[in-house]
Amino acid sequence: MNLRLDIDVQIIRKGKNKAKEDLDSLKTDYKKLHLSKRTAGLGKNLERWREEVQEEKNKVYKWERKF
Repeated sequence: MNLRLDIDVQIIRKGKNKAKEDLDSLKTDYKKLHLSKRTAGLGKNLERWREEVQEEKNKVYKWERKF
């Protein structure tokens, strides 16, 4: 009986360790995804994109007036 309980405890511990490893892996993947999203500029909202486009258009307009 005790041997069976020891085996059950070992199985549960292995499962717990596997779940912890999976959680750590998911956390790492999430951090990488979040970083790449920021790097690519995908975290900007639509208004910020419109402002940047308008700024670039203004720069082009200024250069066109100079020449």
